[in-house]
Amino acid sequence: MRWLVCLLALSSPLSAQTYDFLIRDARIVDGAGSPWYRGDVAISGDRIAALGHLDGASAPTVVDAHGLTLAPGFIDTHSHGIRGIQSVPSAENLIRQGVTTIFEGPDGSSPLPLRPFLDKLGQTKINVNFGLLVGHGTVRQRVMGSENRLATPEELDRMKELVRQAMLDGAFGISTGLFYVPGNYASTEEVIELAKVAGSLGGLHTSHMRDEASRVVESVKETIRIGEEGHLPTQVTHHKIIGKENWGRSVETLRLVEEARTRGVDATIDAYPYTASSTGTGALFPQWSMAGGAKALAERLAARDSREKIKAEIVYRILNDRGAGDPKNIVLASCSFDKALAGKSLSDVTRDRGRDVTVENAAETAIEIQLAGGCSAIYHAISEEDIERILRSPYTMVASDGGIMAPGGDVPHPRNYGTFARVLGRYVRERKVLTLEDAVRKMSGLPAQRFGLNDRGLIRPGMKADLVLFDPAVIADQAEYANPHQYAVGVHSVWVNGVRELNNGTMTGNMGGRPLYGPAYKP
Repeated sequence: MRWLVCLLALSSPLSAQTYDFLIRDARIVDGAGSPWYRGDVAISGDRIAALGHLDGASAPTVVDAHGLTLAPGFIDTHSHGIRGIQSVPSAENLIRQGVTTIFEGPDGSSPLPLRPFLDKLGQTKINVNFGLLVGHGTVRQRVMGSENRLATPEELDRMKELVRQAMLDGAFGISTGLFYVPGNYASTEEVIELAKVAGSLGGLHTSHMRDEASRVVESVKETIRIGEEGHLPTQVTHHKIIGKENWGRSVETLRLVEEARTRGVDATIDAYPYTASSTGTGALFPQWSMAGGAKALAERLAARDSREKIKAEIVYRILNDRGAGDPKNIVLASCSFDKALAGKSLSDVTRDRGRDVTVENAAETAIEIQLAGGCSAIYHAISEEDIERILRSPYTMVASDGGIMAPGGDVPHPRNYGTFARVLGRYVRERKVLTLEDAVRKMSGLPAQRFGLNDRGLIRPGMKADLVLFDPAVIADQAEYANPHQYAVGVHSVWVNGVRELNNGTMTGNMGGRPLYGPAYKP
């Protein structure tokens, strides 16, 4: 087929036309997983206009891509970009990784209603394309608050209507955060009923599962069941195995996905390439203790019996879950009530407060931190072997679980700056876990297919001109846990909807990003 595409390009009068951009002599990795080939790509407006050996073509801007790789712009299927899209619309931390499209609303949390947010976004100049999922937790919170109980039939009907309206407003599907409050209080049956609504309107389901540690296998089964009985595509998002005692269970979780697909369930995975996760310090607390919000938690901690139960669970989670056996593995990233805590481990803070560093004392410190308002934290509790095994799966795509930010305060997870470059540098070039073609497929063609972006994710004439030109010998993440505010290197140029946003390593100030709308969108 490649020779046919090239022959058509050579014999077509299009090859003599003038285009907006002409990228010459690139090593093209097309996003479909096909072997790379050398060729030219022409851009007109927001589309790829021609592909092949365009010897007679011209353009006001010709890019010499010799020695560089041209790929479709990378698609981040699990982003927290809503936190920065208005304050940092340049999204430089993403553009310098080659990311051109992000999907927000993961983990069961999203704007609600969606339409006002998307309308406002459409009036803002942004550098990345921006799609949304509707969050089950947000929907439940709107109808039931943070109550720890099952929904009544009337409440379920109200939640269904909110999901239906969100799909009409432009959502690509529904996300669940069954680890978090209030999603954790929902039954699987409740989620299935809401998933049916999203699925009937062409949407998919993604899940931050109930448990990624000792009950990870059961949680994958639940995620698959939601897709199977909800009749929609279902995705295990930011798949990982937390806690040393659980390492290696990716063998079984991947087998479950394989078996589900064999029997016809459209199940997939996304993952990030780091041995640490990041979420709030509330992740150390039992979910039942968080019902009713901060005031209710404080009341439970003031009562001796419930405090002992809460503390016992925190100790367990430090030992067997996100703490991986030692409070030094829990590092605070951002604390609004005390900026000085950023970068300190739970061991450090415990010691600073005059306590011996024991797991029990660390649990007391965690309680104090949560009562003060809580912090975001980084949890070093994932094995390299599980990461590589999950990345190799043909059903896995790459997602950052990061956001949009600029260098500044706090000590956030390096995934915000390095995810996609890290895959290409560490797992393709250095460790050879993936081929270049398969890694690009996991970052472009596969996620585009998953989210129904039929005009993105591949280098083909007529597709949107979301493109990244990079040096495969140089591309790498620079962000480190202790020094995360460092941009990735090795990306030469980035186009978003035909707008060149990065030119030979320099941000242009031009912004081509757009809001994206899901399959049921009604303008």
